[in-house]
Amino acid sequence: MSQSVFIPVPSGATSERLIIAFLIGIVATSLFFWFLPGVDLVVSGWFFSPSDGFRLSGNPTLQWLRGSSPWVLAGVVLVLLARIMSDAINGASTWPRLRQPIWLLSGLALGPGLVVNGLLKEHWGRPRPVQVDVFGGDAVYQSVWVVSDWCDRNCSFVSGEASSSAWLVAAALVTPRPVRPAATAAALLYAGALSLNRIAFGGHFLSDVLLAWLICGLIFAILYRLIPETADRFRSRGDKV
Repeated sequence: MSQSVFIPVPSGATSERLIIAFLIGIVATSLFFWFLPGVDLVVSGWFFSPSDGFRLSGNPTLQWLRGSSPWVLAGVVLVLLARIMSDAINGASTWPRLRQPIWLLSGLALGPGLVVNGLLKEHWGRPRPVQVDVFGGDAVYQSVWVVSDWCDRNCSFVSGEASSSAWLVAAALVTPRPVRPAATAAALLYAGALSLNRIAFGGHFLSDVLLAWLICGLIFAILYRLIPETADRFRSRGDKV
């Protein structure tokens, strides 16, 4: 007589190291801005003029750059969905081919979708730079992780567009090897420009952008650790009794 014993299939140690690295990054960045909040104000001040406000927010090129983000994001999502549908139609829906699209789509839903836009931006109440009294607004600057009532909805902490940008970099990191270096470099350049754009427009502080990247990076790393590399999360072996 035999019975099946189920043993978890171990995931790579790389994702575990990434989880630890992102956790350390979140804590270190949060402490830095907690004890040195003036850094946020100084960086935002580089783009602010008492007479013109955040003058770059009216730049047509930068407005176009910001407007391109939803289209690029939607395009990548459509490519992922098209790949899943094509594999299903052609009978090529093997788990190794499905794993990365599932990881990316679930990362987008949980990171930029649920945690950033659904939880943090809606409930932390941090006013945007353009709303702060230092830059001509009525609100008082709030430190990172402080829950306040200076903003009702779609607030500054953390940056939704920076979190979507981080997801685009994650998507580039799993492109086919021949194009991966170029895709990653392009994604980093584009994502960095979008994130800096939000600071230049007075929409987010530097800490909003950095923590958005780190929080989403942590979520992506956790999901990569949790989603198994094979279709069978468990393997069985027979033991004689």
